[in-house]
Amino acid sequence: MELTENMKAQVLTAALPYIQKYAGKVVVVKYGGNAMINPELKRAVMSDIILLSLVGIKTVLVHGGGPEISQMLGKLGIESRFVDGLRYTDSDTVEVVQMVLAGKTNKDLVSLIGISGGKALGLCGIDGGMIKAKKLTGENDLGYVGDIVGIDTAPILNALEHGYIPVIATVGVDENGQAYNINADTAAAEISAALKAENMIMLTDIRGLMRDVKDEASLIPAVKLSDVEGLINEGIISGGMIPKVKSCENAVRNGVKKAVMIDGRIPHSILIEMFSDEGIGTMFTV
Repeated sequence: MELTENMKAQVLTAALPYIQKYAGKVVVVKYGGNAMINPELKRAVMSDIILLSLVGIKTVLVHGGGPEISQMLGKLGIESRFVDGLRYTDSDTVEVVQMVLAGKTNKDLVSLIGISGGKALGLCGIDGGMIKAKKLTGENDLGYVGDIVGIDTAPILNALEHGYIPVIATVGVDENGQAYNINADTAAAEISAALKAENMIMLTDIRGLMRDVKDEASLIPAVKLSDVEGLINEGIISGGMIPKVKSCENAVRNGVKKAVMIDGRIPHSILIEMFSDEGIGTMFTV
């Protein structure tokens, strides 16, 4: 359906209160999944982020790059291994992670924002010691997988103050200069909290948190932090959804106004979430 001039005006005026609400505030977008692979969706995500930046919203893009890392490891004849959903990262793998995330993936996104009319600055957690990490410890040894111990927001704020969209690859570094592979959901939550972001938007490959994963009509539009443990016990939050929800929970618990899990497969889902009362996906709040 083609929009009439009046309908176009209504759309623009409806967005105005939300633009005013978020103007000058920080919004962190965690980017991954199918929206990162599909070229059309990738362009839609970048255009959304550019629009947010142009209307005065301080937008930070945090990205992963699992498929590209696996692809490069395959080309080099290095086996991809996963333990409890996390990539086992030996010394050879961490070099590939750093090369792919901080190199090709990051610069591809910076370039796409640039040719789409935006201004982006590529960063990784090693730059300025931005993501301080230590070896993640647990029941299983994951090699050079890192646990975040601190975020230095100075490089991010400096980029924002000069009108750039920071595009952050989730590689961390310890006090001895050792690089670590950092889970992108975890990094987005920690960066959001450090920046006291107004909103953290997590792009996923599902509509949000659903009571029945086979029924999109069972979407849970809003979750309070006090409800999370109960939903885990009920089995509604399970498997790979647990770390994503925990990242949203940690962000909100540490000062982020709200965290939202949305379907990155829907074109312009970021704008639908930001500029409407209904939003899209599942919102986590205190």
